[in-house]
Amino acid sequence: MRESNPNRPCKADMDHPADLRSRCGWCGTDPAYVAYHDEEWGVPSREDRHLFEMLTLEGAQAGLSWLTVLRKRQAYRRAFENFDPEAVAAFGPDRIEALMKDPGIVRNRLKLSSVLTNAKAFLAVQAEFGSFATYLWGFVGNHPKVNAWHSLQEIPAVSPEAESLSRDLKRRGFKFVGPTIIYAYMQAVGLVDDHLMNCWRRNP
Repeated sequence: MRESNPNRPCKADMDHPADLRSRCGWCGTDPAYVAYHDEEWGVPSREDRHLFEMLTLEGAQAGLSWLTVLRKRQAYRRAFENFDPEAVAAFGPDRIEALMKDPGIVRNRLKLSSVLTNAKAFLAVQAEFGSFATYLWGFVGNHPKVNAWHSLQEIPAVSPEAESLSRDLKRRGFKFVGPTIIYAYMQAVGLVDDHLMNCWRRNP
């Protein structure tokens, strides 16, 4: 699968009616969910700010539906300086209190505080490896792991790579990075391609 800017609409198969294309069933028919599936999920990302954004959103999703978080994505971008890790790492306690009053995001103090903690840990990884992407992609040998599932029931909730990455992130001080969250993160940023065999996105 080719790499692309996850914030730019995918032009593949745009001449085909969207409702006639076969997709992974989890995205349903909600336009936001369908767009995320078609344009972003499983697309390899090596852009650090996007990787920080998705790590934050996956942590925010814990205990909620992903669609809920998708609908709050623009509010998160405003709240967290468009996911600039340096800017977020400089937030102080007053900023957390302000965020707790923001109805556009998930107002969970532990989750909000974890974004600041993770921003600092993210910067430390960048300093050590040159980029967070270099560190992250090392867990899959620098190439996406492409699976060949035929049904949603076959897709696992975790993988050995996700467990390994989760352990290392925790060791580095990251929060809300359990193996299930991290496997979803790996799917989101394209380290893993779990599009079903009959999904049009397997061959964009």
